[in-house]
Amino acid sequence: MFMSQLYSPTLRETPSEAEIISHKLMLRAGLMRRSAAGMYAFLPLGLRVIRKVEQIIREEMNAIAGQEVLMPMIQPAELWEESGRWKDYGDEMFRLKDRQGRQFCLGPTHEEIVTALVRSEVRSYRQLPLRLYQIQNKYRDEMRPRFGLMRGREFIMKDMYSFDRDQETLDESYWAAYHAYKRIFSRCGLDAHPVEADSGAIGGDVTHEFMVLAESGEDLVLFCEACEYAANAERAEGVRVPVEAGETPLKTLETVATPDASTIEQISRFLGVEPKDCIKTLLYVADGKPVAALVRGDHELNEIKLKKFLQCDELELADDETIFKVTNAKTGFAGPVGLSIPLYADYAIEHMVNAVIGANQDDHHTINVNLNRDFQVTEFADLKQTQPGDPCPRCSGVLEGARGIEVGQVFKLGTKYSDAMGATFLNENGKETPLVMGCYGIGVGRTVAAVIEKNYDEDGIIWPLAIAPYHVIIVPVSMKDEAQATAAERLYQELQSQGVEVILDDRDERPGVKFKDADLIGFPIRVTIGAKSLTNGQMEITLRKTKEKQSLPIEDIVPTIMNLLKDGVEK
Repeated sequence: MFMSQLYSPTLRETPSEAEIISHKLMLRAGLMRRSAAGMYAFLPLGLRVIRKVEQIIREEMNAIAGQEVLMPMIQPAELWEESGRWKDYGDEMFRLKDRQGRQFCLGPTHEEIVTALVRSEVRSYRQLPLRLYQIQNKYRDEMRPRFGLMRGREFIMKDMYSFDRDQETLDESYWAAYHAYKRIFSRCGLDAHPVEADSGAIGGDVTHEFMVLAESGEDLVLFCEACEYAANAERAEGVRVPVEAGETPLKTLETVATPDASTIEQISRFLGVEPKDCIKTLLYVADGKPVAALVRGDHELNEIKLKKFLQCDELELADDETIFKVTNAKTGFAGPVGLSIPLYADYAIEHMVNAVIGANQDDHHTINVNLNRDFQVTEFADLKQTQPGDPCPRCSGVLEGARGIEVGQVFKLGTKYSDAMGATFLNENGKETPLVMGCYGIGVGRTVAAVIEKNYDEDGIIWPLAIAPYHVIIVPVSMKDEAQATAAERLYQELQSQGVEVILDDRDERPGVKFKDADLIGFPIRVTIGAKSLTNGQMEITLRKTKEKQSLPIEDIVPTIMNLLKDGVEK
């Protein structure tokens, strides 16, 4: 490919829409352009990178007996109604109707349609295990699409679905995909850490996310270096510390006026107490019924943990009207004493003595509150948001925190979808049995963006060789110089004949512009041809990652490049 023919409009200035480095560099390097909020068109160089990542994924999925299919991105509502997710998925789902008024959605994921596909064909245990995957666009109407490919409304995903006879064979599919993911990300030049995670709207009991640690990551990852425990902050477990008999005397319960002080910060300042000595009483509506969740004042409630613990379908914060109905007070003054609704408390509440709570009375709080003497808890559970510095749930270590970019996730779905949608098979004994499922996703665009977040410098992108759009760029200082042009074209032909992915920058531009574009786009190897070096029978090789330069005889250029490519270039 000649640079003069390549559609790769580079930018010197960063568009105002771009916030993180991958977004900035993908726009500046001419890899993509914005079509609408959260939607991007891939230009030739960007698409070459995408296709290389997809090829790595295909090779690894095929290696674990995955079979590629392609399912419709427009899905009928009735399949989602069968699974119960048509209403549950919420506003993130793009919904549409055809001319007959039938409802459809643009697929945010494909559990329903693949389950329907398999249930109509798989009847015997002899047809299992079955692992089907596709690489296709997905659609989610994100409230705040941002960060380029990190959180978009249209994105490319590889999703695989496994169908097995039982939990034991599901384990085989799950761990096969888990290890394939580790290989995929490694081949793409990423160090992706598998961490325990929450399954969210997909469902299932066991799931791991693959996280690339980066400052731009949206997720908080908690990990323990002592035992290698790692989890997304949404999933990270809290530790229940045994309650020991204390010597702190229990003080007399007292209600005090706290005008205009409703938050923990305001109460702590007004009463001269530490946030850890306060109890937050948060009122929720779980499947239509009010409940209270109690956490220590310096902790945050983890709503995902609460919802899982309650095993409810819908959980939302109570509105002002509900709060008044339950507490006879305005929002901000709820407390557990005297409430007639279920009280669920985080384990840390067990240790609190002489605490501060809302008094269920406007502009008042109660001090010196003690568990069992003044109120009873319906049940204790791990409800708080785990944070860096908390004890490790697996060993005696302490959890550390880092930001992470989620590039993939694997789920054990079990029979969630097969039970709901009647996907069964006949087992060895001729008994009708639900298929046991797993699903496995990789964000292709996110993977590309994560690679850039971990591989760049002040000049632009530094591609790992495996997914670089082209491996070599030839830069003659002046194409008007016949000797340089001839030498450049000869080298271009030689490298092409060796199967090297090569670009010849034949533009009538200043050398500085060519060098800046080459570094911005991130070609791993640059060959510079100048009048002086050519007179001496030499050309110069520059490695993008290390910026190492080497002048070599012309006859050594091709063998040297071939050796660099064989070795992976990164020297």
